[in-house]
Amino acid sequence: MTNPVFQNSPYFGENRKGGRTPAGYPTYPGYTPGSGTTYAQPQQGYGQPQQGYGRPGGVEDLERAYGGPAAAPADTGRMTYDDVIVKTGLVLGVIVVAAAFNWVVMGANPLLTFGGAIVGLVLGLVNAFKKEPSKALILAYAAAEGLFLGGISAVFGAMYEGIVLQAVLGTTATFVAALFLYKSGTVRVTPKLTRFFLIALVGYALFSLVNVVLMLTGVSDDAWGLRTGVEIMGIPLGVFLGIFAVGLAALSLIMDFDAIKRGVDAGVPARFAWSAAFGLAVTLVWLYIEFLRLLAILRGSD
Repeated sequence: MTNPVFQNSPYFGENRKGGRTPAGYPTYPGYTPGSGTTYAQPQQGYGQPQQGYGRPGGVEDLERAYGGPAAAPADTGRMTYDDVIVKTGLVLGVIVVAAAFNWVVMGANPLLTFGGAIVGLVLGLVNAFKKEPSKALILAYAAAEGLFLGGISAVFGAMYEGIVLQAVLGTTATFVAALFLYKSGTVRVTPKLTRFFLIALVGYALFSLVNVVLMLTGVSDDAWGLRTGVEIMGIPLGVFLGIFAVGLAALSLIMDFDAIKRGVDAGVPARFAWSAAFGLAVTLVWLYIEFLRLLAILRGSD
């Protein structure tokens, strides 16, 4: 995986705590994937009474234990898909509320917009590299990012009627499509796919950095720098780059889904549902911004 939110986690990342089960999933104290028992129990010393033997009522205790219902993930403090869905809904809800506040109530206040961008970037890095999730910091990130998105959405919405709704619909449709492709097994996360994604992402990031520098130094005076200053067969370069970036963001979503699945299967602690929600939110924000920019370039080239 390449999303730093999952990569740097001691539970989702490559250097996960614990050993591995025969199925290949990491193990944690007190849990075996797919069962209600532990994978590795402390060994009792020789000469000590074993569970169910050598003491009155032992056989009856074993029968009651085997006959009882298996412990559900929620009963043992493990992360579930429901946990991730609820936490993701909360994080996205805070983003939407903060965006609406800056756009509708504050009229896209520049201070709130740029302040939200800076604070969101800082908190995003802090949350991404924290080993343990912080609910307060994640929700603070969502609020700051919402202020930023509300401001830029208002600007784009004033320039191009209906563009914000189009970007939201595009983001939602891409999320659903990525989830379907992953759940159906059409796209599988493999080492080769991960390497391709990493190389493509680094290349795109370098281009974006160079483009920003050219715009700030005045070398390129086009509205979007090289994105609109260079054309291929009469089509702005930004259109091809925008489609490419949307594809990268969709692939990042699929990798996020895979990381969450492995986390649930491995029985990671329930508190890491906040990390999963934060990781998904980061990717969705990136996807929305890419759609907004791509649509603006397309509308501007008409």
